[in-house]
Amino acid sequence: MDMNQYLSMFIDESNDHLQSLNDNMLQLEGNPEDLGIVQVIFRSAHTLKGMAATMGFEDLASLTHKMENVLDLVRNEKLKMQDYIFDTLFKSLDALESMVQDITSGGEGKADVSAIVASLQAIESGEWTGGETPAATTTAKPVESISSAVDLDEFQYSVLDQSIAEGHRVFYIDVLVSEDSQLKGVRAYMVFDLLERSGEVVKSFPTVQDIEQEKFERSFSLYYITTKEAQELEKSILSISEIESAKVIQLDQETLQQMTNQAAAAVEAETVAIATAVSQEIATAVKTEEKPAAKQPAAPTKQAAAPSRTIRVDIERLDVLMNLFSELLIDRSRLEQLASETGNNDLSDTVAHLSRVSSDLQNIVLKLRMVPVDTVFNRFPRMIRDLAKTLDKKIDLVITGAETELDRTVIDEIGDPLVHLLRNAVDHGVESIAERVAAGKPEMGTVNLRAFHSGNHVFIEIEDDGKGIYREKLLQTAIKRGVVTEEQGAKMSDDEVNQLLFAPGFSTADKISDISGRGVGLDVVKSKITSLGGNVTIHSTPGKGTNFSVQLPLTLSIIAAMLVRVGSEKYAIPLSSIVETAIVQREQVRNIHGNKMITFRESLIPYLSLNEVFGVPDFNDEDESETEIVVIRKGDRLAAVSVEEFIGQSEIVLKSMGTYLPSIEGISGATILGDGQVALIVDPNAFIK
Repeated sequence: MDMNQYLSMFIDESNDHLQSLNDNMLQLEGNPEDLGIVQVIFRSAHTLKGMAATMGFEDLASLTHKMENVLDLVRNEKLKMQDYIFDTLFKSLDALESMVQDITSGGEGKADVSAIVASLQAIESGEWTGGETPAATTTAKPVESISSAVDLDEFQYSVLDQSIAEGHRVFYIDVLVSEDSQLKGVRAYMVFDLLERSGEVVKSFPTVQDIEQEKFERSFSLYYITTKEAQELEKSILSISEIESAKVIQLDQETLQQMTNQAAAAVEAETVAIATAVSQEIATAVKTEEKPAAKQPAAPTKQAAAPSRTIRVDIERLDVLMNLFSELLIDRSRLEQLASETGNNDLSDTVAHLSRVSSDLQNIVLKLRMVPVDTVFNRFPRMIRDLAKTLDKKIDLVITGAETELDRTVIDEIGDPLVHLLRNAVDHGVESIAERVAAGKPEMGTVNLRAFHSGNHVFIEIEDDGKGIYREKLLQTAIKRGVVTEEQGAKMSDDEVNQLLFAPGFSTADKISDISGRGVGLDVVKSKITSLGGNVTIHSTPGKGTNFSVQLPLTLSIIAAMLVRVGSEKYAIPLSSIVETAIVQREQVRNIHGNKMITFRESLIPYLSLNEVFGVPDFNDEDESETEIVVIRKGDRLAAVSVEEFIGQSEIVLKSMGTYLPSIEGISGATILGDGQVALIVDPNAFIK
């Protein structure tokens, strides 16, 4: 039987089961005595194993079978869940996700999971009794033996790769402390402190915590982002007392990939002995594995599940449907204009009915593309759990509004910025347990992730109850790094100071960490959200916490806009960015320090002339005695844009400018009007800096 026809279904179902396994494992970690949750986890694992075996993915089926054996002991009360068992099962889920990703990209779902299988086997056989981990007893090896490269996770690799692409220098640094040094932890700290003054440490080996506690021999390695030269760095490191040698290697994207592969190979080499020992056991497990329909204890159910009334639709079909409807919307606008010009009542009535039907159809098409943000949020509890364990912090992630819906296009792009912001909140926002107790706060920090609708926007907020942002400390760091001058800083409002966090390469960390973006991430967050037509603001109370608020448009395909005319050209301004329209006299436009300003609601706001910005040849608002203006907003800031004439409101289809035209500042796309003309869509965010 050809199984390829079922591959797409297998991938979708596997991802659903893996998400369910992650969610239920987190619930079980909070309530390890609840055998009902164990039953649910066991059934998901069993179903996934059966599917994988049927499709011929033996590695995936074998690993799931070993997980199933451990879970079977737990549900039969022959084994109690403990931290090491949870960690091993979570590592197993990570490996399964990697296998499914490999299958998705055309692979065979192969992976070296011998170390994980050995741990599961040790738990199952009773060799592990709650003390030292089995891996430590069988493969203990000095950390300095892995000196060729430091293993990177996907997030850290992407930060380094993007930094190289943006022109930063990325180095791999290997430092050796003198053998007779009595304070090797202090010497290592001095090296890190020196490097932090002119760049960012992304990953170190051993970890920062181990280095601070002197849990390393003589050497340590790290990945580093800076603008300095290799020779200058090496000379600076060697100038520190009791540093015997420093190897500084500059990486490009190719060598970074090679280093990552080398690190993976080093880890694989360490587990060869385990792989040999358990390979026979895995083969036996596959041969003797029961069929998917094997007897399993039935889970008690309170009521029969309702039959599914949903179907899976390929995303490309929805994209085609949206494109076809976009063309229909353009023709509808053309018909409405023709009906108004001809004055034929029958035609006008028919077009009015067509407009009502197409409006209903439009709502349905847009709703088909709407996806709950839960599809993005559901991976964060596991991530926060792992970060909290790594940083030795207690974090409670509270998610609200996960049912809030966003356009699929926005959903696809918003995941990475939210990862950056959450990592930042856990690493830099929430204090350590000792600091929280000293400040009179509970040991467990809280990070709120909430989503809600407001008008034509969706807001996603990430709020922590940590130490907050201190204006003076932030300013001093910005001045020290050359982001602003002291004079500029003195004139900035608190909101403007907070926005400095989004400056490229900016970081306020007091000490080194392997977790957050280390300043190489928040500027990426800002640019990504802005490219989606959104905005991000920061509100913070020192000592109480910080709130990052991300404002996003509901959809990127069809928007409501105000059509305006400037000379012979027409422009569309998104209604979501407009505060109001008005008419001002020329004498109301004032020139303050070389900048044009007008008074609006008892405050001065910048005044921009659209014909000057885009160089419209056949109109000059200087010749007008009064000028129409559109007041636009970006976050809390306002600006006034002058136009010649308001045409009216309309729903427009957003069309890309294509790859042949360069990116033009102030223009986010174009649309086709009812008369067949092309109108450029103005990007108000570009006018307010």
